[in-house]
Amino acid sequence: MKRISNIPLLAALLPFLAFCGCKEKPIVIPEPIDEVKADTLVYTASDEIFPNPERGFYSAVAVNSADGKGVAESSMKSARLQARTLFLLEFYLTDYVNCDIADDYLATIRAKFASLREGGVKCILRFCYSNGMDEKDKPWDATPEQVLRHVAQVKPLIQEYADVIMVVQAGFIGSWGEWYYTENFTSLASRKELVDALLDAVPADRQIELRTPSYKMKLYGFSKADTITRATAHQPTPQARLGGHNDCYVSSSNDVGTFNSTNERNYWGSETLYTIMGGESCALTEYCHCEGTEKYLGALKDMARYHMTYLNNGYHQAVLRRWKDEGCMDEIKRRLGYRYVLEEGIFPKTPKAGETFSITLKLRNDGFSPVQNPRDAELVLADASGKVLKTWTLDSDPRYWMPAQQTVIEQSIVLPDNISGAMTLYLNLPDHSSNLHDNPLYSIRLANENTWMEATGYNKLYTFNL
Repeated sequence: MKRISNIPLLAALLPFLAFCGCKEKPIVIPEPIDEVKADTLVYTASDEIFPNPERGFYSAVAVNSADGKGVAESSMKSARLQARTLFLLEFYLTDYVNCDIADDYLATIRAKFASLREGGVKCILRFCYSNGMDEKDKPWDATPEQVLRHVAQVKPLIQEYADVIMVVQAGFIGSWGEWYYTENFTSLASRKELVDALLDAVPADRQIELRTPSYKMKLYGFSKADTITRATAHQPTPQARLGGHNDCYVSSSNDVGTFNSTNERNYWGSETLYTIMGGESCALTEYCHCEGTEKYLGALKDMARYHMTYLNNGYHQAVLRRWKDEGCMDEIKRRLGYRYVLEEGIFPKTPKAGETFSITLKLRNDGFSPVQNPRDAELVLADASGKVLKTWTLDSDPRYWMPAQQTVIEQSIVLPDNISGAMTLYLNLPDHSSNLHDNPLYSIRLANENTWMEATGYNKLYTFNL
């Protein structure tokens, strides 16, 4: 952080005052403007690749039978060391195609969720029945009636552990839960019934991802004209809660059937500014090069277009190798989801206890997307010992700190009475859930040098004396 001294207004006016020659009249000097009384800091951006919640590459965990165990602690620690905080939990209900889920498997689901909370990570959640698309892999899924019974069974677990579930993929239908190979869900009505059940089972502040944009448009009658806006975003409505996952990302001209038209591409391009988008690639093709041509955008511009929040760390390996070989992998690691960077902070030069303390923060988002789930934003004041003296809710929602834009936050607070000595003001971006709010592993780290306080999850803004 660099401190900038403001030039007094009088110094800037002296040459002009001398030139006018009006010495017989006293010069009336106006009150200094606010900027003269301000202390401006310029923050230094960081290129470091570090873990942050609810974004980035994920590790896949397939749960095929009841084992009563959570996600291995070593796996979560290893992921964090590689700057990853997401796991895809795929619960295979293969043994329960024709019956209810057994209690021991439900206990395993609970154990997996509980371990995430202990390990400081979150999951993308999917339920499915078959791990293949061949005849030998049948049945690919259960009947609609049985699937709805399974949704009802897992609803209490989803509700209890929603804090560690970033997003729920619609799943259940077809091989791998990807909504394609199926003999049971042959009508849109049966698919909508499942999505309606999931919207009920999953808390209203969490989203459901559909496999293609056409499903959202056809199931609920949406068109490009109904694209989510700032006014309609992040509401408890199907429109605001239905995102997407592209599991053949940059793998052909239409991503192997993901898109049927340019209109659908434009629809997802707009929708994903306010809904979660992720997925994986499924083939090495010309469309997955880092940079584009006249024929295709290239991976970097494509991720920006669709506001990609997450991708699979393990598939498709050839595509991941290409990104490494062509030199864009590190940029993708930095930019998946949000990457908030402080640019400038303006603070009072001579603050006093018990008086108003006005601040201005300027930040930008270098990521492909804003954070999508509810996120608290707080100003925290601490003394030299680290004791928190007061916390204020920031009048700004991180879900609207948009990519490729500068966000300006202006707020006035009143410092506590009867405090003195060295003070530090922090920006805290903790998880909205009361279970996770005070866990620094779930707080957002800003991409700046010398601001992150790992022990508390705070980002240092300003130090001053009273």
